[in-house]
Amino acid sequence: MSLDRLVALKILEYHDGDFWTLSRSMGQTEMFGASVEGTRAQFVKARIVMAIFDNEIPAPRDIVIICLINTCDVFRFIFPLDEVAEERIQLICRMDLIGRSIAAAVSHNLAGPLLRRSALSKKIPTVPLRKLAFSPHVRSGNVPALFADLTEQYGPVFEIRPPFQKPMMFLSGPETNRWVQRNGRMHLRAKDYFSDFEKVYGASGVLPSLDGADHFRLRKAMSSAYSRGRLEGQLDQVYHQARNYMSDWMVGDVFSATSMCRRMINAQISSLSVSVDSQDIIDDLMTYKERALITHIVKAMPKFMLSTPGMKRRAKAVDTLLERVQSVHTPAQRMGVPRDLADDILSLHASDPQLVPESNLRFALLAALIASVYLGDAFSFAVYAMASQPQLYSRIQREADAMFEDGDPGSGDFTMSAIDVTHRFLMECLRMYPIVPMSMRDVMNSCVVEDYEIPIGTRVYIAQTASHYMKDVFPDPFSFDIDRYLPPRNEHHSPGFAPYGLGTHRCLGFRWMELQLAMNVLMVAHYFKLEVSPANYNLKFSPLPSMKPSKKLRFRISEQRREIRI
Repeated sequence: MSLDRLVALKILEYHDGDFWTLSRSMGQTEMFGASVEGTRAQFVKARIVMAIFDNEIPAPRDIVIICLINTCDVFRFIFPLDEVAEERIQLICRMDLIGRSIAAAVSHNLAGPLLRRSALSKKIPTVPLRKLAFSPHVRSGNVPALFADLTEQYGPVFEIRPPFQKPMMFLSGPETNRWVQRNGRMHLRAKDYFSDFEKVYGASGVLPSLDGADHFRLRKAMSSAYSRGRLEGQLDQVYHQARNYMSDWMVGDVFSATSMCRRMINAQISSLSVSVDSQDIIDDLMTYKERALITHIVKAMPKFMLSTPGMKRRAKAVDTLLERVQSVHTPAQRMGVPRDLADDILSLHASDPQLVPESNLRFALLAALIASVYLGDAFSFAVYAMASQPQLYSRIQREADAMFEDGDPGSGDFTMSAIDVTHRFLMECLRMYPIVPMSMRDVMNSCVVEDYEIPIGTRVYIAQTASHYMKDVFPDPFSFDIDRYLPPRNEHHSPGFAPYGLGTHRCLGFRWMELQLAMNVLMVAHYFKLEVSPANYNLKFSPLPSMKPSKKLRFRISEQRREIRI
């Protein structure tokens, strides 16, 4: 509550993953009754110097700071200390009861891990393999529903022991989601499981594999590139690319759902993010990326399957993309044009080559287009949900027609009241059809989750979307109900709603994704009526390496509601 109050007062800024920094407005301010020139770090350091080395009587807040720094054993990294200075520090630490209490509490939490073993931890249950074999959700590919069932039967922490493989430990349910959100960054890390995958692209230390301060720095540096505001400044490109792609649709045409939606989104993402056309190579980029994930992350295939002649041919598309991006991102060519993601990556590399080395550029630039896979698959689920529910389709069409009645809507037109139905519809799509249903981490500091002790080195699978199908979180979870998100229900106000991941690795561009999804759904509804093909199709999922509709799902253009003018 205290931190929330400081954020509300604009003294602190909150960042995803429970990071707080001093707000920009407080960087230079009057503190302790005196105006001080320089940075806040210099100011605090000056106060400490006066208290320790000049024997000035410290203020109570100085004592608290000195107690914390001393308890965390940080002074030796700041000053060269002699015996006199160390005695002075100990004297100051004994001056204030609050500082002593805080230091004692921190010291307790910093106790060696061998001293913090839980004697009352529960035994982690093991799921019999026959449970998986007979689960209807395994056959349908519905990963979140599968783990919702397992959680209800075995609890929030359980193991699955596949034959000839290491045991797999799962965390699942709203309370484990809450734990990961609040405590994950102190106990879990991403680099171990991701290192083999990033090496495929010759990279090391890319955004998904970083942890701690470096990860925070890179996310903060790239946040504007993935922001909703960046997309709002380029809506005209989205409209143009969407209309250009849909202009080839004819009544009676039948399209593969996954291919149609991925390519429609990629036409926009390529233009917005890297300012090149990649439609001719996107299939190769996606196929290679998915094979790399299956072999190096999911480990469902042996590694040599990434080195077949077909995969080697597709790998060349990565270099083709890099050449195209570099060829149109010279200073002269970028002068006077809107900034894109590639501009941010290349300028960050130039200004901080240690944070973004040249060896990581291939992965970083490719990641922009790979977003087409996830956003495209989310779009395909949304189109399916709309086409299979005519009443909802009609309500979305009415919102779309009102939005485009006087021309293309601007960024200020996408208000919650203007797209209320569409917004809640997309939230329900993300609940029922999450693209990334779980994440992987390795335990770097032993921890206790829901009274289950998890030792160092354990690889955990965080099934954060399992709670999407738990009836105590979302009543009647298999029903598509957009009214869940209206007061007083507000079922999404829970750690059980986690379509974008949790903690420090939560999707950086989720606000961008929300707006682009809404725009595309509204444009399709404005111009066309689509049907599921075949009409009696029952949705099944292809869960690896991420959730997408099965290849059998198709869409048929049944009606063109108005002419498309490019």
